[in-house]
Amino acid sequence: MKYLFCVLLSFFYLKGFSQDDLLKELEATETTPVKEFSLATFKSTRLINTHTIESLGKRAWDLRLSHRFGDFKSGFNQFFGLDGGAPMKIAAEFSVDGRLTFGVGRIFLIEGQYSKLWEGFAKYRILRQTTDNRMPVSLTAVAGMGITSRKELYPNEFEFFTSRMSYFYQFVLARKFSKALSFQISPILVHKNLVVSSTDKNDIWALALGGRWKFSRSVALTAEYTFRMNKYTNTFNNYHNSAGIGVDIETGGHVFQVFIVNSQQLSELQFISDTRSSWSKGDIRLGFNMSRVFAF
Repeated sequence: MKYLFCVLLSFFYLKGFSQDDLLKELEATETTPVKEFSLATFKSTRLINTHTIESLGKRAWDLRLSHRFGDFKSGFNQFFGLDGGAPMKIAAEFSVDGRLTFGVGRIFLIEGQYSKLWEGFAKYRILRQTTDNRMPVSLTAVAGMGITSRKELYPNEFEFFTSRMSYFYQFVLARKFSKALSFQISPILVHKNLVVSSTDKNDIWALALGGRWKFSRSVALTAEYTFRMNKYTNTFNNYHNSAGIGVDIETGGHVFQVFIVNSQQLSELQFISDTRSSWSKGDIRLGFNMSRVFAF
């Protein structure tokens, strides 16, 4: 019994000693600071048309509604583009871990070849900027696919089901320079299985630039420009680079994005290659995105 008592006493003594020692040792030898990431480089997962580096938080849903109205130059008779049908997109996005986000959406109310597009994407945050600048930038990858369900505009337009499919791939590199100023650059590849002419190219390369200047707690100015890098069609001069300028307004769980833009399309699969309106000709319109985030 004497020996058993000594063993038990030693056990409790060593246990208490090791815990205190461990805490002291950790406090004394801790040399690696905890990483603090730069937050809210952009307020939403979209800037105007293009993706930002942002993903949703853990176990969060984002329900999104987007509109593009008619041209301002349609005049008072069309109430400067607000009369008539407006292209619309309804989408939902979800993230489990705060880095990987999935999304699906549906575009409708556009006449002709741009209607009835089903879209899905996956988005992953590869790098995150830290406040100590050990990692000076954030990097996100996006890959998406679209399938059109519209009727054929002419017989045998869609010879195969795959003719209805198109894809886009995108890297987004961004830096938050201050609490007010953020900037991002994004190379994008769009691939279309079906093109209008046999001489058209299936791949369209683009470079998107965008920025945000936050001038109050809940309001920020935004701007983006998407430059088409290759001549992918013989009717290249009929298309224009997409550009927009707008305002982000945060109201609790909602983010309202109101802007002026020349593109009417609502997907990378469309506005990068097929924007027919030009700022120089006054072919601009009012648009908005509305985002509502739910956390579970």
